[in-house]
Amino acid sequence: MARYRGALCRLCRRETEKLFLKGDRCFTEKCAVERRQYPPGQHGQRRGKLSDYGIQLREKQKVRRTYGVLEKQFRMYFKKAASAKGVTGTVLLQLLETRLDNIVCRIGFAPNRISARQLVTHGHFLVNGKKVNIPSYRLRVGDVVAIREASRELTLVNDSLSKIEHRGVPSWLELDAKNYSGKVLQIPAREDIQLTVQEQLIVELYSK
Repeated sequence: MARYRGALCRLCRRETEKLFLKGDRCFTEKCAVERRQYPPGQHGQRRGKLSDYGIQLREKQKVRRTYGVLEKQFRMYFKKAASAKGVTGTVLLQLLETRLDNIVCRIGFAPNRISARQLVTHGHFLVNGKKVNIPSYRLRVGDVVAIREASRELTLVNDSLSKIEHRGVPSWLELDAKNYSGKVLQIPAREDIQLTVQEQLIVELYSK
């Protein structure tokens, strides 16, 4: 499957805000956005004012890069959101939030979504007792995510769990650290989604 393999900090700098792509590093003084608060490249400090289209594009890119999905996949999510009941922008974010790799990260089993995606792909997780190795697998209310017993000694997982108090677990999820499992309590409302984005601009972009 195709995916971005370039410098992650470059993506954050392009959006001029933290996308938390590197997990704990983003909370330290080593964060690239903290050190250089301007877009990358030769002309990064001389970029002019964005057009309306440019503003909409930046909001879309911010969300796409945060969740680590490619353009074709993102368009598919938008079509699903547009055909579903509810506010399209909110439904779009809910579809992305309930991806398995995102929930693994949110619960605290991985420091960031990239690590979570790798762990899922390698078959370290069970959903309702069955192995699932598809990062985009959509979870629903009541689903239980657990680390396979053979994988519970992974250093990456345990280091991430030891720092979960610093990051916190969203109210719509429940973590049982003792049993290496988590549960989806409800579909997140817009205020539960920790993302500073104007999703309506994305709807306007794709509605042209």
